[in-house]
Amino acid sequence: MFVHIWVFYEVSSKDKPKLPSNFEEDTWATLKKAISSIFLKQPNPCDLEKLYQAVSDLCLHKMGGNLYKRIQEECETHISAALESLVGQSPDLVVFLSLVEKCWQDLCDQLLMIRGIALYLDRTYVKQNPTVRSLWDMGLQLFRKHLSMSPEVEHKTVTGLLRLIEKERLGEAVDRTLLNHLLRMFTAVGIYTESFEKPFLECTSEFYASEGVKYMQQSDVPDYLKHVEVRLHEEHERCLLYLDASTKKPLVTTAESQLLQHHTSAILDKGFTMLMDAKRIEDLQRMYTLFSRVNALESVRQALSGYIRGTGQSIVMDEEKDKDMVPCLLEFKASLDTIWEESFYKNEAFSNTMKEAFGHLINLRQNRPAELIAKFLDEKLRAGNKGISEEELEGILDKVLVLFRFIQGKDVFEAFYKKDLAKRLLLGKSASIDAEKSMISKLKTECGSQFTNKLEGMFKDIGLSREINDSFKQSSQARTKLPSGIEMSVHVLTTGYWPTYPPMDVRLPHELNVYQDIFREFYLSKYNGRRLMWQNSLGHCVLKAGFPKGKKELAVSLFQTVVLMLFNDTEKLSFQDMKDSTSIEDKELRRTLQSLACGKVRVLQKIPKGRDVEDNDIFVFNEEFTAPLYRIKVDAAIVRIMKTRKILSHTLLITELFQQLKFPIKPADIKKRIESLIDREYLERDKNNPQIYNYLA
Repeated sequence: MFVHIWVFYEVSSKDKPKLPSNFEEDTWATLKKAISSIFLKQPNPCDLEKLYQAVSDLCLHKMGGNLYKRIQEECETHISAALESLVGQSPDLVVFLSLVEKCWQDLCDQLLMIRGIALYLDRTYVKQNPTVRSLWDMGLQLFRKHLSMSPEVEHKTVTGLLRLIEKERLGEAVDRTLLNHLLRMFTAVGIYTESFEKPFLECTSEFYASEGVKYMQQSDVPDYLKHVEVRLHEEHERCLLYLDASTKKPLVTTAESQLLQHHTSAILDKGFTMLMDAKRIEDLQRMYTLFSRVNALESVRQALSGYIRGTGQSIVMDEEKDKDMVPCLLEFKASLDTIWEESFYKNEAFSNTMKEAFGHLINLRQNRPAELIAKFLDEKLRAGNKGISEEELEGILDKVLVLFRFIQGKDVFEAFYKKDLAKRLLLGKSASIDAEKSMISKLKTECGSQFTNKLEGMFKDIGLSREINDSFKQSSQARTKLPSGIEMSVHVLTTGYWPTYPPMDVRLPHELNVYQDIFREFYLSKYNGRRLMWQNSLGHCVLKAGFPKGKKELAVSLFQTVVLMLFNDTEKLSFQDMKDSTSIEDKELRRTLQSLACGKVRVLQKIPKGRDVEDNDIFVFNEEFTAPLYRIKVDAAIVRIMKTRKILSHTLLITELFQQLKFPIKPADIKKRIESLIDREYLERDKNNPQIYNYLA
């Protein structure tokens, strides 16, 4: 149990210690002298600890309010005098700014010392009165007050700051530390935004407005954009070095507005096409980056659309350059893709614009681009296409497929592609069956199975024909009835898969007629109820011919074969003689004779000479014929070697071929001739070893 005992003492007023009557005045006199010494940079006669104690004593005796007012009045007297001393000072702005900086730096040091002496006042009286500023803030407020009362000083300071920054923009070296200190002064006293930033941004706007016009007139677009990039970097640096952080956004916006936003159209009109034509990746990237800062990418996108349409139109609409249309479009598309990836940062809106513009230009001439794309593919997929590896060919197919996607008339493309594919398959002129099938697969993925159904059917027919021919060669009809000296391979085609070919009559030599009849007998015995119709216009032969300068093997059409075989019985024939003997339609016969007597390889001679075949022309066998096309000799040599050896490795075949041929030939060309003979079923690769060839008799 605790007992609290309260004890009360009564103290009479006469027991309180009494302060000297002049305590406050004497104490203040000491403090005033100390403060004055600080402002006047004179030695302080009184110890700092005693000064601190004097302030504490006044505060403890409820005299803090008076002390604060007296310190404020003393500070105001000296601050006012310091600023007044700057009036009329040096006309040299840098010197004047240095004086202002010195005045400010002195004040800061002085206020710190005064605050150190009167720290107890800050911690008690000021803290207990929220409306009263700290001694530091009070000093800054007094500086601001008297600076505003000295408009000459403030104006001259701001003017000097603006002049220094302008000099720096013009390439002169300036005292950045001086700028930093003075701008911090403006911030500290709370007049930075109103007194400095506002006129600074106005000057910045005027400076870059003038510079933008000047540089746009004097510079090309790449140099102008580089200049803008440098300027924006410089302004960013200014914010880091001496401007207040709050200035960064309005400053950069002002510079961007005057240097970019006001010149967007002029920049694009003057330089966009040039940059695109020259594939200036870095400069276009710079343009994209800068324009994105002022929300002007829509203008760049529209310029891109116009450029693609304009440049593309010159490619597509120039009929004289149709043969170059597809290569030019591929090159143009590749260039655009590179720019889109590296300069435009794969912007999706730009990608859509490119697709839209490309789709527009590629369909400007309706069906012509579709036809030319099909022809381009035929050129690349056809045997004899030199210098392209399988990988390179696959890459070309992928690029062409991109163009194909833009074609609206895909049925037109399909018609031309099917026609060319038929020729490659039937004449054995495909560079690579794998590449052919790869392209069909790509088209199927792109357009669906309905689009490629007939194309795939053509490949099935070729494969089935190979099986039918193998079966025919093993049949009793072939072994017992076929005439000697003739080898024949038949393609059995499904009408619905292949292009429509007009029937063309021809009176075949007896040997070929016999072969056809025997094959027909074999086929119909195996496929009862089917009907065969011979497409003479698609037939082709390798014809052995004897010339005084040596034997040749000529790769010719069926019509050419029929005409040439007439010369087995005579040396001279008229046009009418051949027409009566072959029953070949007039126009086709003239074309056939032109190819034999008027082209580069002239197996026949026409009398009289001339390009056109007339009714009264006479044709004779050309005994002086030489074959400038080595392919005739190469194919014949390969067949001759394989016919003798039956089975041979690739290396041994090449070795024997070089021994037999009397002219140089590249290994790549030999490989293509071998592929051609495989496609035409003279040779086949061994199923177990692709480096070994088998002869197909």
